[in-house]
Amino acid sequence: MVNYLSVVHNKNQNIMNRNQAEIKLKKIFGFEKFYDEQWDVIDLLFKGEKVLLIEKTGFGKSLCFQFPATQFEGLTIIFSPLIALMRDQVNGLVKKGINAKFINSEQTAEENSQTIQDAINGKLKILYIAPERQENQKWIKATREMNLSMVVIDEAHTISVWGHDFRPAFRRIINLVKLLPKNMPVLATTATATKRVQIDVEKQISGQITTLRGQLIRNNFNLFVINVKSEDEKLMWLAENINNLSGTGLIYTGTRVNPEIYSRWLEYLNINATEYNAGLDGETRKDIELGLMANKWKAVVSTNALGMGIDKSDIRFIIHTQIPASPIHYYQEIGRAGRDGKPTIIILFYNSAKDDNGIEADYKLPKAFIDSGRPSINKYNKVIDAVKSEQLGERQIMKATNLKQTQLRVIKADLIEQGIIKEVIYGKSKKYEYQFDAPELNTKTFEELRQLKLSELASMIEYVNLSTSRMKFLCEYLGDDIADRIENCDNTNLKKFISAPQDNTVNQLKDFRETYSPILQVESKNSNLVNGIAASYYGVSNVGAAIHRSKYKDGGDFPDFLLKLTLKAFRKKYGQDPFDMIIYVPPTESGDLVKNFAEKLSKILKIPISHNLIKTKNTKPQNVFQNGFLKKGNVSGKFGYKSIEEIKGKSVILFDDVFDSGATIKEIGKMLSKNGVSKITPLIIAKTVGGDI
Repeated sequence: MVNYLSVVHNKNQNIMNRNQAEIKLKKIFGFEKFYDEQWDVIDLLFKGEKVLLIEKTGFGKSLCFQFPATQFEGLTIIFSPLIALMRDQVNGLVKKGINAKFINSEQTAEENSQTIQDAINGKLKILYIAPERQENQKWIKATREMNLSMVVIDEAHTISVWGHDFRPAFRRIINLVKLLPKNMPVLATTATATKRVQIDVEKQISGQITTLRGQLIRNNFNLFVINVKSEDEKLMWLAENINNLSGTGLIYTGTRVNPEIYSRWLEYLNINATEYNAGLDGETRKDIELGLMANKWKAVVSTNALGMGIDKSDIRFIIHTQIPASPIHYYQEIGRAGRDGKPTIIILFYNSAKDDNGIEADYKLPKAFIDSGRPSINKYNKVIDAVKSEQLGERQIMKATNLKQTQLRVIKADLIEQGIIKEVIYGKSKKYEYQFDAPELNTKTFEELRQLKLSELASMIEYVNLSTSRMKFLCEYLGDDIADRIENCDNTNLKKFISAPQDNTVNQLKDFRETYSPILQVESKNSNLVNGIAASYYGVSNVGAAIHRSKYKDGGDFPDFLLKLTLKAFRKKYGQDPFDMIIYVPPTESGDLVKNFAEKLSKILKIPISHNLIKTKNTKPQNVFQNGFLKKGNVSGKFGYKSIEEIKGKSVILFDDVFDSGATIKEIGKMLSKNGVSKITPLIIAKTVGGDI
């Protein structure tokens, strides 16, 4: 492969001059001219060089690799972590008559296999691929059969451990890059790289590399920070002000549950909004992305999963309800707006209310992410100990160590890189084994990285409390030194936004809190479970605190306000549905709390209660388990019913206090279905968010 590629690229060198290229640019892409900076990149690629391009969002980085890809003889591979970008750009290329496809998790295995075969057969000019596919043996073998002309690493900060969105699987891209001929063009692009990340990416790509860094200033942004004293103030400010913002925008939240809460609040106020998060299925994500493009909603509320790679130039506002982990994250996320150059509103809420330890509320979440982002040394040692005695697959290690999949993958990447474990392939399965005479685990880099992230978070707090130009601060933080004063924020020439909610809005939010109930998605083909309802989220208002007090602090029965909330949720969703019986989940550690609450429900709703659902074997509290495999295993086959005849053909309410992974409810639902229950409807006091009990 290497010798052949060397021949190809000797022929590609000095492929054309700028005038010739712009004639073809007009014909293929419809643009009259390249920016000077775009041509600088393309000219270097034509000469077979390696380039790192650091340019702001909206600059046109994609044209820097798409155009030369159409001119090279072979295939250009573009590694991208952004599925939305792949889909968007491939659709655009195909419309222009360019043979392009992508490989990612949204496609079936058959579709991905066919795409690989098309690439091998020379039917494609451009192939987008998710970096995680580097772990696929079929892909690794296939690359040796492809006629490669260029390799592109989009969002290149993700290959640096110092980058703000580092992903261990992306390091494998470098394994391919290092096998390429010296005169094979390689382009790495990013909008957000500090000098430290820049140096790391340059070092990893290795060899002679040219770095081109553009100006990061966004003059059309109007930057604001709104200080609040509670989470409710954020919701109320939006209620009173969002309709005064022009156009369509994005509202970013810090956790996966918040998009649901914020979007339901806006809907309650008759403001057109929807929610988006990475946990949605592919078709739903596509529909929301298309709706965003068509300005279907005033706002899409999302985690930062939305926006990356979506080519919408007229996002008119971006609002963060939680501070990002660093100014780098923040610059990248706000960079998705205003790409048409027109005035754009950028708002950051900050809750400065302090707890008993003097820690500000909005500092806690990103600090918690830093604390949990790099697993503890104890967890590394658990993995080492597990594979010392035998070769294990990923799922086997998760069961042996009680680790979440995301944590395990970080640990695996580090241990492989340090030469402590290695991958071994048996047939179609991948396992991991301990390296003979392996070195001791080196934790120095982990602590350096932790200190870096804490420093970045401190800089984000500095941004919040600035009294000088906010844009100047962001640009200089990212290595773009700007001499001039930049006037486009609430510290320079713009009037500050303040939080001062009106009484009417306060009352509206109170009413919303009492009527909003999360849906429990539990339906499946092998069960008569239907989607249920919870009265509230565990972490919302004082619901979780009340449950915790009763269960763990000898606080007595669950208080009556929880009963009222649960009844309100039930009547709203199931008020007209007939039920034959209430049954409740037998306790692991809550004594008679659940039983007593279920008896109150039975009395008020006038639905008979049964005490015949039992545990056939002991279980542990579900919250001690960190992954779904162990949660499921903890309850599998552990429930029975003492009087089967009384429930056959019946419609029942299945009550419990807290819904976490749903494994317990699903297991009981499966058992009851097998024993003839016609309909099982879960009713829960509170649904957790990411293990917050």
